[in-house]
Amino acid sequence: MIKSYDFNMADYLVIVESPAKATTIKKILGSKYKVEASMGHIRDLPKSELAIDVDNDFEPRYINIRGKADLIKKLKEESKKVKKVWLATDPDREGEAIAWHLAYLLNIDEDTECRIAFNEITSTGIKNAIKNPRKLDKNLIDAQQARRTLDRIVGYKISPLLWKKVKRGLSAGRVQSVAVRMIVDREEEIEKFVSEEYWTLDANLKEPRSKKKFDAKFYGTKENKLDIHSENEMNKILSDLNGCEYIVENVKIGEKKRTPAAPFTTSTLQQEASRKLGFAIKRTMSIAQNLYEAGFITYMRTDSTRISEEARAMAKEQIIKTYGEEYYENRYYKTKKDAQDAHEAIRPTHMDMLPNDLKDNLTSEQYKLYKLIYDRLLASQMAAAIYDTMAIDISAGKYLFKANGSKIRFSGFMTLYVEGNDNNLEEKDVILPNLDVGQKLQLNELVKNQHFTEPPARYTEASLVKALEEKEIGRPSTYAPTITTILDRRYVEREKKTIRPTELGRIVNDVMKEYFKDIIDLEFTAQMEEKLDNIAEGEVNWKQIIRDFYGPFKENLEDVEKKMEKIVIKDEVSDVPCDKCGRMMVVKIGRYGKFLACPGFPECRNIKPIVEKLDVKCPNCGGDILIKKSKRGKKYYICEKNDGTENGCDFIAWNGPNKDGIIKPAEIKKTEEDEKKIKKTKTRKTSKK
Repeated sequence: MIKSYDFNMADYLVIVESPAKATTIKKILGSKYKVEASMGHIRDLPKSELAIDVDNDFEPRYINIRGKADLIKKLKEESKKVKKVWLATDPDREGEAIAWHLAYLLNIDEDTECRIAFNEITSTGIKNAIKNPRKLDKNLIDAQQARRTLDRIVGYKISPLLWKKVKRGLSAGRVQSVAVRMIVDREEEIEKFVSEEYWTLDANLKEPRSKKKFDAKFYGTKENKLDIHSENEMNKILSDLNGCEYIVENVKIGEKKRTPAAPFTTSTLQQEASRKLGFAIKRTMSIAQNLYEAGFITYMRTDSTRISEEARAMAKEQIIKTYGEEYYENRYYKTKKDAQDAHEAIRPTHMDMLPNDLKDNLTSEQYKLYKLIYDRLLASQMAAAIYDTMAIDISAGKYLFKANGSKIRFSGFMTLYVEGNDNNLEEKDVILPNLDVGQKLQLNELVKNQHFTEPPARYTEASLVKALEEKEIGRPSTYAPTITTILDRRYVEREKKTIRPTELGRIVNDVMKEYFKDIIDLEFTAQMEEKLDNIAEGEVNWKQIIRDFYGPFKENLEDVEKKMEKIVIKDEVSDVPCDKCGRMMVVKIGRYGKFLACPGFPECRNIKPIVEKLDVKCPNCGGDILIKKSKRGKKYYICEKNDGTENGCDFIAWNGPNKDGIIKPAEIKKTEEDEKKIKKTKTRKTSKK
């Protein structure tokens, strides 16, 4: 039967994931194309049950997502009106799975060339994708199904056990449990750390001719490096140095090059945005998604550092035009082993879209992230920075001191961008005087300093992502949701910029370590990620991976159910009496954090917020300053008398007191709505005139 066709309608239907992306693509494709959004996943495993038939070779049972009936109906109707439906969901495993579910719902033969994928939402990128459609990639779909099935089995089998044996509401996850383990392990390292004493010795010297002063560090003897462990050892060395001449033994002049960092992958973007912009990982991905959907950057979930030849040419043109020929260098970066190289690195779609040119079209956060991505890509194609270096050996009796200097000769890529680091340390020029071998130097003073070794630092969001990537735990798409989940579950908490485990997180981790060693074993989890990658490459059947995992897992689960005893988590007792029944209230954890509750529940249902106070008084009225949290978890500071009434104090601040104990009120910023109102008012006044 020939399908009737209305030539007044669009010829093609393009289905993407988000309305923002749909809007951008509509502008590019024109009237022959209708573009609709699936609003993410349209079919999924039901939340109310395991939905994996473990007795029927792990067949998943998918259902239409609740609330999407009208959308599905609309997509079915629209698909019947056009010649061809293009499934244009995101170019990754998750996007491939969404396209597969759409094909099922819309009765599209998955063996036809119905799938188009693009790394960038530009006219060239989209039109090239339409010219080169392909079949659905069953390997990618199977890899996503395998990950989803594994995660569902682990979560839905272990979590009920935790509810029964520990506490209701707890959950376990294949990747999240490993992340919690890493954070707990780091905290235990810190707690067990025994600080050791050590000393350093610096000689402040003067070159007689130029009168220039510089510092040289104690190295040891001419034969061996010496570490100084105690003041007695230090005093012995100082005694030996008494009256010694300081003579230049060796001068080595050289050159050092510093090369730029590679273009951003998902992981490095998350790390750098955290270091330089203070963005949480989840926020970074949300902003990057908006920039991608608006057509400003390429796809933001990738672990490749490759960029297209077209992007290279655009970068070259921009660098030469802005900085000059000597600042350009055509660079290729090696993508790490096992990386998914289907997409380019994260880059601007057009290098002639300068950050400042887009500033008025972007929010403040979007502008900052776009500029970071733009500068990183441009810097990656720039020349190395060149330093002049000098290394000097100075003898003093039987001992040796060393001085190292460097001065930047050519800034290269550093003119534009320097990669951040977790210690926030900047490389500074250290300029030494010109010295000759055999020359005698004048000693101004010897400076001794006592130090103590420090424990390893707690993870920040950035350093946790880096560690997960290095240990091959999870993939680019999983880092942000993993960190968000363990924070939401209260297994870990933020302390300033670091992450530390809660008591609840430690208890769950102890249970997992004792009873489910494989699940939280780093090597086991990394091997599982490799197997999932093998599925995506078509090297192994996805159900075989599940079969191999499930047998031992099921046996272990049954064994744990018999052996594991009930764990009672005692509530922390506060020093606040219940004002209704007199019992001492206990600390509970709710959706928005800790609060006080009467232990007499259900007879007494009294609850109170936990009030934290600063030891700084309100600068307006002298009242106490309370520490509170917004619904998004951001800490703020408010006067106890700020009750919203006319006579109340209006003091509120986002930042705590500075080093001098001064706390400044929050600046009142005009919102976009305020700005629009102001513009309208000005327009009306001008019209009246």
